[in-house]
Amino acid sequence: MVVASAIEMSTGDSIVDAVIQQFADRSRVGQVKYGQTLDRSDLTVHDWIQHAQEELMDGILYLEKLKQVTTRTLCRSDETVVGRNTLVEPTGTPHIDPSSTV
Repeated sequence: MVVASAIEMSTGDSIVDAVIQQFADRSRVGQVKYGQTLDRSDLTVHDWIQHAQEELMDGILYLEKLKQVTTRTLCRSDETVVGRNTLVEPTGTPHIDPSSTV
C-alpha cells in the first residue's frame, strides 16, 4: 500500500488548493483505515452506489444539523435577522406573518 504525501502543487486558487489537499488527506485516512485505495476491484457497481448513497445521506444529516444550529443562533442572537413578527418553522424556514405591519 502506498500512502500519498502532501500535494505539492498550486492552481493559483487557494480554495481549490485547499480542497485538493483535503482530498489527498482523506485518501490517506482511508488507506490507513481500510488498507486499500479506491482502485479496489472487490466491489460491484451496486456496492459503489450503496456506499455513495450512505455518504450522501450522512452529508444531508450534517447540513440539517448546521441549518438547525444556525437558525437557533440567529433567532437568539439577532432578532432583526429573523424579525419580530417572523416565526421559524420546524424546518428552519422563516415564515413571515402576513398580518404583520413591521
